Amino acid sequence: MNATAVNNDVQSLLKPLPKAFNKKKFALSYGVVNNQVLSEIQNLAKKQCLGKNPWPEINNINSWMITAETATFMKWGGLGMIASELPEAFNAVYGKNGDKLSVVTPLYLGNTGKKKAALSGDVYTGGENKQIQLKEVKVITVPFVGDKQALNKFKVKVYTGRFNDTDYIFFENERFFSINPHKDNPPAQDGCYVKNEYGINEVERFAFLSKAVYELLKEIFDGKIKDISAPNVVIANDWHSGALSGLTKYFTVAQAEALRMKPELADKLKALPIVHIAHHLGYQGWDYELTSKLLNSLYENTATLVFKNAKAIKNSNPRAVNTLIVSDCYNQASCNFHLADRVVTVSKNYMEEVSKELGFGFDFRDILKIRKDHRNFFGIVNGYEKKQISPNQEKIAGVNDYFREFEFKVFDEHSLDAKNHNKAEFIRFISKIASDPDYKKSVIPLIETYKFADISQSVRNPAETPIFCATSRLVEQKGYDIAAQAILKLIQDYDDFKKELPIFVMGGAGDDVNFAILTELKDKVSKINPEAGKRIFVFRGYRDQFAYAVQLASDFYLMPCRFEPCGLTQMEAMAKGALPVAMSTGGLVDTIDDGVNGFRTEVFFTEGRRVYGSNLTAQRLKNNVNAYAETLRKSLDTFYENPETIMQMKKNAMIKDFGWSVEGGSLEKYYNLLRFGHL
Repeated sequence: MNATAVNNDVQSLLKPLPKAFNKKKFALSYGVVNNQVLSEIQNLAKKQCLGKNPWPEINNINSWMITAETATFMKWGGLGMIASELPEAFNAVYGKNGDKLSVVTPLYLGNTGKKKAALSGDVYTGGENKQIQLKEVKVITVPFVGDKQALNKFKVKVYTGRFNDTDYIFFENERFFSINPHKDNPPAQDGCYVKNEYGINEVERFAFLSKAVYELLKEIFDGKIKDISAPNVVIANDWHSGALSGLTKYFTVAQAEALRMKPELADKLKALPIVHIAHHLGYQGWDYELTSKLLNSLYENTATLVFKNAKAIKNSNPRAVNTLIVSDCYNQASCNFHLADRVVTVSKNYMEEVSKELGFGFDFRDILKIRKDHRNFFGIVNGYEKKQISPNQEKIAGVNDYFREFEFKVFDEHSLDAKNHNKAEFIRFISKIASDPDYKKSVIPLIETYKFADISQSVRNPAETPIFCATSRLVEQKGYDIAAQAILKLIQDYDDFKKELPIFVMGGAGDDVNFAILTELKDKVSKINPEAGKRIFVFRGYRDQFAYAVQLASDFYLMPCRFEPCGLTQMEAMAKGALPVAMSTGGLVDTIDDGVNGFRTEVFFTEGRRVYGSNLTAQRLKNNVNAYAETLRKSLDTFYENPETIMQMKKNAMIKDFGWSVEGGSLEKYYNLLRFGHL
């Protein structure tokens, strides 16, 4: 192709962005342009957010889910669960009709100390100890800026494999996908989020993932790879693949205009619809220091052309006038929020929150409000296969083998007497941990306990003793400080605990601040009511068998969350007959029916503003602590005064099925979205 044929107004912009350009004062302005391609780039965000791009006709779905995590091979959170469970459920239900959902993910190699992954011959063992046999399909070249700020051509091996009737595509590149930690890796970063031995952090790693996907798509659409069929719709699983729509829709037209790509190939790539799943908007993949490096890596010598024309849809936020950065910082989620064909978040109520409240939607609230109003932003609750979370013989047998002296029993909604047996067994178990240091050291050596007391003699009737638990991460999101204030208020105000004082078991892996909040709660309650203080069990750390035993025995599960986009923990608790006592936020509103299968606050506030509930209730309760304390008391009163109601609520909770493939459920919604572009 003859570079001299490129229009002058484009030719002058064919260059990388200056190093550290974002660290100097600069103003972005978008004048009227005569060039059709520059005009297309400038108007694309508006077109996409308004839903003006028609959905293609798709008879049989052949979709890729691009994801940094999978619960099968590298799990860290809920986005890993959806990346394994949604494709498997989709293929099981729709595969017989010729529809298909494949998973595209990095081939991580290395050992973080907690996660280990290795490739031996053609067998890959991922970080979750699952194995898959792989076939090497192709070595592709991925242009990306290296250590010396020059564009390098990195080799990436592409593998295919099949697991649980789902096709996987893996990318192998040691520099970007090694999980061996750097000496300066922050202690909280693990798994696929480590800063690795080559100094690659999570944002750079996943920008490279998007670029690798783009290069693979180019080869397939150009007919250079026959062993992998071209997808007709792509799912980007959260910010990790947030750069993808910028590559397919900006980079392709810029490349074609610069005579570096055949127009026919560019047309195929930019026509590929992209569905972006947003899990929690607080995580966006930003990197101030690497802003120019990442943009030059993604857009190469068209970076200046794309950046200077990447106009955001008009909104009231001066920080988000460019689709590729927020203020002066590279933001990986921003690109897909502006340019994806459809955006999904993980519950209907969270969709409402992020499109109304700055505290939830951050810099993208106005953009998502526009998308919602123009019907290309949806809320679909994450599914959770019931068989994985209901009490089952294999799991409970494993718990019993691990803890040796105790026998927890299997139960379901038809045999709740066994749950009362488990309550008695758990009281013996936790008292054994409190009274026998050697036993504690042998079964939960890495869990730190705080002043555990032996209550085996003081609990007269376990069945009539309410047990509350929380085994979530000790982080601000989970609202442990709200729970602590509400519990303290409950102990101070309650005149008579009727039959038995409640037991509270609270903790998980997490930070010093939230652990200290819980230890202070125990100390304060112990001063007010020593017997009540003995029944507060605070711990830090995580052991699966311990958390499972806690839920098997509990009547209630505490969820005073500041935000919870979907929530899976409430689903796990409900399946075990532990009724959520929850804040009315995010997916908790969509999954918990107040007074039917759990308890929710009548009102919810964020940053002092009422988000959920009536004005009158908000004026009465004033804040989340009061709202949660009232709901906590309601759950306790119901337990003491109406045990038949609690029994029925437990049955309702256990019957509830959050599975992907239930009739009218999440799987059906995703099928409609992928095929037709709407629910």
